[in-house]
Amino acid sequence: MFVATSLSTSCIDDKSNSEVKLITADEMQSILDLEDVQLVDVRTPEEYAEVRIANSQNIDFTSPTFEEDITKLDKEKPVILYCQGGVRSAKCAKKLEEAGFEKIYDLEGGISKWKHSKKIKIEEES
Repeated sequence: MFVATSLSTSCIDDKSNSEVKLITADEMQSILDLEDVQLVDVRTPEEYAEVRIANSQNIDFTSPTFEEDITKLDKEKPVILYCQGGVRSAKCAKKLEEAGFEKIYDLEGGISKWKHSKKIKIEEES
């Protein structure tokens, strides 16, 4: 009886139905292929200009207008977040969760982990 009870309780004491899922580049590509997804780079505009994942949009997590900027996203559409190494995107994921977004994915390790991989399409400043 104790085991069944402990398995049914969630580690997340979250009042919303959202959940942040850490994903690999393979998983991200599958999600992009299958779903209508909002791909968001949360780094600074300067970092974004240098190198970014193709078809992403830039919403700077450190910007004073960040809270306002995320209101332009659709809460009902899945969101994939990434940054340089995973720290900012994890913080941003929490903010989106608190704002009521339904499906939030966070690219594990950020763009630095995957930019030399053939798994995702990268655009670089020439």
